[in-house]
Amino acid sequence: MMLPEGNQSIIPTFILLGFSEYPTLRVPLFLVFLSIYMVTTVGNLGMIIIIKINPKFHTVMYFFLSHLSFVDFCYSTVVTPKLLENLIVEDRTISFSGCIMQFCFACLFGVTETFMLAAMAYDRFVAVCNPLLYTTTMSQKLCTLLVAGSYSWGIVCSMTLTYFLLALSYCESSIINNFICDHSVIVSVSCSDPYISQMLCFIIAVFNEVSSLMIILMSYILIFITVMKMPSASGRRKTFSTWASHLTAITILHGTILFLYCVPNPKTSWLTVKVASVFYTVVIPMLNPLIYSLRNKAVKDTFRRLVVAKLLCHLI
Repeated sequence: MMLPEGNQSIIPTFILLGFSEYPTLRVPLFLVFLSIYMVTTVGNLGMIIIIKINPKFHTVMYFFLSHLSFVDFCYSTVVTPKLLENLIVEDRTISFSGCIMQFCFACLFGVTETFMLAAMAYDRFVAVCNPLLYTTTMSQKLCTLLVAGSYSWGIVCSMTLTYFLLALSYCESSIINNFICDHSVIVSVSCSDPYISQMLCFIIAVFNEVSSLMIILMSYILIFITVMKMPSASGRRKTFSTWASHLTAITILHGTILFLYCVPNPKTSWLTVKVASVFYTVVIPMLNPLIYSLRNKAVKDTFRRLVVAKLLCHLI
């Protein structure tokens, strides 16, 4: 955004403080976040490849998982490289356009992931509670619509919030006390009244959380009731084990979003905000392939075969 100042135009620049106030932790944090990003990249891209090459995984559940892996990889790639860069360089500036673009894509993939998880919860509900109608209910058309709808709503939310951010005016240079260009930190350095943009973000966040959580919670409550009626104790334990891991990832994601956007507290320290942001932008994209996919025996067997085949190719 260009701001008039006499006969000149000023292009705002932002400085991402990140974790710079903890200089002794910069190297350890760099190594930790680099390791997380590598696991995220290998885990998510590996899942996409495994699902693509193995016909056994050409099912509805893995159709959703492949898109979740794609969203997680993109989400992490939008945020983590800049975080890593700011931990090793002294110049932590980011252009206004770069900051807005980071927010735009992070919002897109964040909202998409929220509704993708809701679609996956509904898929599991149909599979467990109505197995005889599963093939009919979860048709290819419906699955495509659910995925397309998640991406489309993510784009709508992202474009809307980005438009209202661009409508604000900004000073020539501002310090952002975070490692990511989030909505709350961008409006905090605005020189104009951000009330409309803040209220819109709050309304969108509440709507997204309430609607997606209702689908997720209702699906898992009905799954719980159905599983409790199972005569096999081992079957119940297996289902609850998977169910608990899924809910762990969902709780971390939605808990941090509720904390940051739906129940904002002006007294919350910036360190707390940064730590919460790390969970939903960096940690969750790493956990999802581990929780949803790599605990699956068939996935692990396929992964081992791929690794062995790759090693044999190098040896030969």
